[in-house]
Amino acid sequence: MKTGAAFANSAWLAASVPAWLRFRTALQHPAETQRRLLRGLLAGNAATAYGRAHGFGEIRDYGQFHARVPIVEYDDVQPWIARIMRGEHAVLTREPVTRLVPTSGSTGGRKLIPFTAAFHRELNAAIGSWMVDLCLRHPSVPRGPAYWSVSPAIADSTLEKSAVPIGFDDDSAYLGGFKQRLAENTFAVPSALRLVADLECSRYLTLLCLLRQRDLRLVSVWHPSFLALLLDALPRRWDELLADIANGGCARRDLPPAVSRAMQTSAQPARARELRGADPAKPLTLWPFLKVVSCWGDGQAALAFADLQRRLPGVVLQAKGLLATEAFVSIPLRGKHPLAVTSHFFEFADARGAVFPAEDLKRGETYSVIVTTAGGLWRYRLGDFVEVDGLVGKTPSLRFLGRGRSVSDLRGEKLAEPFVTRAIAETCAVLGFATPFAMLAPETDSAGAWSYTLFAEGTALPELTARLDAALRENPHYALCRDLGQLGPLRSFQIVSHAYETFCAVGISEGQRPGDIKPRALSSRTDWRQRFSAGHG
Repeated sequence: MKTGAAFANSAWLAASVPAWLRFRTALQHPAETQRRLLRGLLAGNAATAYGRAHGFGEIRDYGQFHARVPIVEYDDVQPWIARIMRGEHAVLTREPVTRLVPTSGSTGGRKLIPFTAAFHRELNAAIGSWMVDLCLRHPSVPRGPAYWSVSPAIADSTLEKSAVPIGFDDDSAYLGGFKQRLAENTFAVPSALRLVADLECSRYLTLLCLLRQRDLRLVSVWHPSFLALLLDALPRRWDELLADIANGGCARRDLPPAVSRAMQTSAQPARARELRGADPAKPLTLWPFLKVVSCWGDGQAALAFADLQRRLPGVVLQAKGLLATEAFVSIPLRGKHPLAVTSHFFEFADARGAVFPAEDLKRGETYSVIVTTAGGLWRYRLGDFVEVDGLVGKTPSLRFLGRGRSVSDLRGEKLAEPFVTRAIAETCAVLGFATPFAMLAPETDSAGAWSYTLFAEGTALPELTARLDAALRENPHYALCRDLGQLGPLRSFQIVSHAYETFCAVGISEGQRPGDIKPRALSSRTDWRQRFSAGHG
């Protein structure tokens, strides 16, 4: 067992209990909780440049906030961020901005999100509530180390001047303060691995660290395919891994010094002998105490989530809530994902553009998320679509559907990602077709004619493609374009393996962080055939 992991887990959870208690109480009083949070944000930031520009000091209730403060997107916020970068104080928040954290989301270029001490507290309120509830339901989890996927350090190609540091050196810095230090003592994989740029090397070192930890209890990754790819690599590197475990350290000599130091450990010949009697295709023979895997499970990730469930019998797979660099939106709880009502102030826009507070949401309806945070985002449109799938107490539970801006409209077909996600999932379910990756994207042939292609792992694609084309025709705009010949028949492209890895590699090559690369059911890119052909499939 990792030295100190159980103690650090206990201390972290104990520090998070007050946040969990507040959250459990707030679930019965979402309106009061949200209004109190909004009043505090407005009062605390009335004297900022943004607060003066929008009359925060004169706002007395939500109706006035709704009427006076505009809904914004990043392009609207960017000029205010530029002022912070130049060193101006009290621009969006009274508290100093400690970091500007890059994110690119799913649709656009780089954005810089302001972090303050109060924003850290908002994030901790959500993370702490989630972890306390998870450990109460699975009491063995805090008794050993956890694997939290490590984002590699990505060089910033834009060498711009900023009075405020840009980015975090380490993912655990999102926790901030002593909770960051406690969390680091529970890590099965050292954060120094972020310095390893080579993907295959990083995967090997991650597996080496994980196999050393017989007492591994929790795995938290972003996309379920990330863990599936790790498990796939075990058999082909098995003998090499066992040799390094038996000898201690790592045979590789081309590692950054910080990584080499982090990989050095005592020889574990007994653990190596134990693993020789295990089956690398059966994870519970490697980690007999593994209890929970947390990963994305909604939207396009649902397919890979189901695939991972089949691969990990006996392990609880928990679908993460909706979270982004900008905000925590929902938290896993009781099989639902209630809104993180104690963290930020939320509003929701329906398909007609009408905006509602959290307590007015209706079950079965679809909304886009608007958030106000202590980091200085005021009525900020996240661009995510959610569906209300029930209540936890009196607080709405949200299911992530997809990115709101993901619409493909080459010939007037108006295909939106939530619709495409549902069509793919329902078609796969009818056929019993299991795939960890499926994505629709437009292509043009040599004559310049447009059509859509289903890029998927698996072999039974012809029948799937025909049925999916019929499902897409439920969209009358798509059906008309097909009937008029503006779009050709739906095609398919079989990806042999490593689909999500290739998908991620494209995003990383364009400056995205792995944690920001969300799975997609619909892409507007037209070069995926070349990308997947040049990848592993």
